[in-house]
Amino acid sequence: MIADERLQDLFRQESGDYLQRLDDGLLRLEHDAGEDAAVEALFRDAHSLKGAAHMLGLHAVELLAHSLEDMLNAARHDAEARGPEHVREMLRQLGDIRVAVGDALGAQAGAAVTAASPGGLPALDAVRVDARRLDALLNASGELAAGCTRTLRRLADVDAIVDRCEDLRRAVAGGPGSAAPGTLALLERLAPVEALLTRLRAAMDDDHAQLQRVSSELGEGVRAIRLLPLANIFRQFPRMVQELARSQGKAVELVIEGDDVGADRRILEEIRDPLMHLLRNAIDHGIEPAAERVRAGKPVVGRIGLRARRGESTVEIVVDDDGRGLDEEAIRRAALACGLESAATLAAMTPAQRRALVLRAGLTTAHDVTDVSGRGIGLDVVRDAVERLKGSLALDSSPGRGLVFTLHLPVTLVTARILIVEVDGYPYGLPVEHVRGMRRLAAADVLRLDGRDAILFNEQPVTLAKLAELLERPVAPVVADGRTVVILEAAGGCFALAVEALLDEQEVVLKAPGSLLERVRNVAGATILDSGEICVVLDPQDLFFALRHAAPAAPTPAAAPQRRKRVLLAEDSITTRTQECRILESAGYEVVTAVDGLDALRKLVRGEFDAVVTDVNMPTLDGLELARRIRCEARHAHLPVILVTSLASDADRVRGLEAGANAYITKPGFDQRELIECLERLI
Repeated sequence: MIADERLQDLFRQESGDYLQRLDDGLLRLEHDAGEDAAVEALFRDAHSLKGAAHMLGLHAVELLAHSLEDMLNAARHDAEARGPEHVREMLRQLGDIRVAVGDALGAQAGAAVTAASPGGLPALDAVRVDARRLDALLNASGELAAGCTRTLRRLADVDAIVDRCEDLRRAVAGGPGSAAPGTLALLERLAPVEALLTRLRAAMDDDHAQLQRVSSELGEGVRAIRLLPLANIFRQFPRMVQELARSQGKAVELVIEGDDVGADRRILEEIRDPLMHLLRNAIDHGIEPAAERVRAGKPVVGRIGLRARRGESTVEIVVDDDGRGLDEEAIRRAALACGLESAATLAAMTPAQRRALVLRAGLTTAHDVTDVSGRGIGLDVVRDAVERLKGSLALDSSPGRGLVFTLHLPVTLVTARILIVEVDGYPYGLPVEHVRGMRRLAAADVLRLDGRDAILFNEQPVTLAKLAELLERPVAPVVADGRTVVILEAAGGCFALAVEALLDEQEVVLKAPGSLLERVRNVAGATILDSGEICVVLDPQDLFFALRHAAPAAPTPAAAPQRRKRVLLAEDSITTRTQECRILESAGYEVVTAVDGLDALRKLVRGEFDAVVTDVNMPTLDGLELARRIRCEARHAHLPVILVTSLASDADRVRGLEAGANAYITKPGFDQRELIECLERLI
């Protein structure tokens, strides 16, 4: 039996998929023994089912799946092993596996598995859809919405033609004898055209209204399907909080509210680790030891809140605690020591701006380096993740009373509202959620601060730069009446960008960067405007970093802070992936998961990792090819790659090492201590 409800649910879904595919594939193989690709897919499913069962300690399922895997392995290399009698034996073995899986899941959860005959019907009240298909459908609905906006422009053009016709008729009808006979004849011939345009205008109005209604319903429907309850990630935190609090000798209560609130699937994927950072930070930095809380007149048990609330177009997540709050003076000293800001800039900051410094990379107020804190990372990871999701992060602190983080996240990530500006004669988009203001500046409005141009915004100095310079485009001369400036906020601070003109504000379908643009700095995506022009949408976070890079170099700190080690885990089995992720996280690693080798390559491009742990048998791109491609990149020449697989033969081990792996760990004898020790040694 599987004690953990989360793992039981994952294994129930995953094993059901494996069993159904094995059942269908073996029935097809019985009629056509020549399908090499089909045998390969069956072997991979049996292998993955065996691996998932092993990770959960389901030895009966593991042994039976291993036996089926051996039969399929023989069929991979010998066509005679695909004969009807061999396939029937495999089907009998599959039936035994169904029974064993049902026993492991318990009577109620496994009833659907054990009761289903080979090839049994799936449930008809639910349909499982590949998430990528939903993404494509949502993207199409966004395109439809943009098409509705363009239709409005076409309606305006028709209106203009009808108005011209009416103006001409009024001019001709100005009085007796005011029009020549030829003109009157032309108007008579024009009358049917005018009537046709009027009817066309009315019909287009009706069509547009219907199209807009369908577009809205389609978009809302697909977004609703993509929504998953936050409980999917919230329920992972209580155990982590208790274990971490216990390791620090603290008593902590985690209060969760609103875990039934739905959020976009990608938001759940991206926000789990940042929320974990906030909770760990609350325990380590916020909640005081029992003796200190008693002296402060607080309950011995500290309280951490995790709450979610759904707005009309946003999801709000609040993480708060009743701990000691932020020490602004300690933050100021740490910012000076790390060289993040000059003394003059710190003196000019408001208390809120000084508190926001904790969101900057490299700043830590911890005196000792531990597994949890002191490395200067964590909150900047939260900020970056929220901004990648086009959200915002706010914090509020009361000394001695606690700290509150509020995350505002959008409901959808496919459409975006952008401010369109002109640079070097081309349109560029700036996400509206990062825009804090726009203004026209005179020369006298620009001042100098730390060797850079700056302006005053809300009575505070804000660094000013030319957007054309950051984009390495030709800079237009400043016009006589000054320059147009957009004030943006990113990474906890504001900055101003001078542009040539403000063009428009539009709701657009945002296309994520493809393989050619995913490494290009400053680019968040692209879109097609109502006018038909291609518009590059800029990334305010990258622009902020480019601006800081161009600033005078900051003093080098005495000792560079170290970040928590990050591991990229590639595993197609969700059950095995979840279990391995827990093992790595319990050892103190930050884990980013990938569902196959291709997904791992994409994430490797976008982030920095200290090691890669991967399965071998995976769809799309297997672990061996992943290792080979990693070794083809000069920047990853020394990145440790560990293969964790059920393939245990000497030949398999040799192939793994030849592909570029640093270590080869087999699942049949899997010992989590071996994996952790291997990571520590290689990193």
